[in-house]
Amino acid sequence: AIVEAGGVEALIALIGAGTDAQREHAARELAKLALGSDDNKMAIIDAGGVEPLVALIEAGTDKQKENAADALGRLALGSGDVKMAIVEAGGVKALVALIEAGTDKQKENAADALGRLAL
Repeated sequence: AIVEAGGVEALIALIGAGTDAQREHAARELAKLALGSDDNKMAIIDAGGVEPLVALIEAGTDKQKENAADALGRLALGSGDVKMAIVEAGGVKALVALIEAGTDKQKENAADALGRLAL
């Protein structure tokens, strides 16, 4: 229902133009949707959701980075096409940088995401 109602696009738009709190929550909700189904993962990819998540990892608040890394990790449980979209958007580089300089939770989420990309 969320995907069909345009919720994915709305959440992605919020990451780009929302307040810090809104961006944090939007990334968390995309992570939840990505866990829901492969169709949800593809909807996030097709709507251009990977690039804003990578941007949050690179320049967001601590919680935004944590949630964005979690979302990429959940997306990485998908097909090869989903994984390729993350790689092409610079996700690997951003996740490695987070492992090197993030908080403990950011490092955990980034490591999980990299591990899932490697499968």
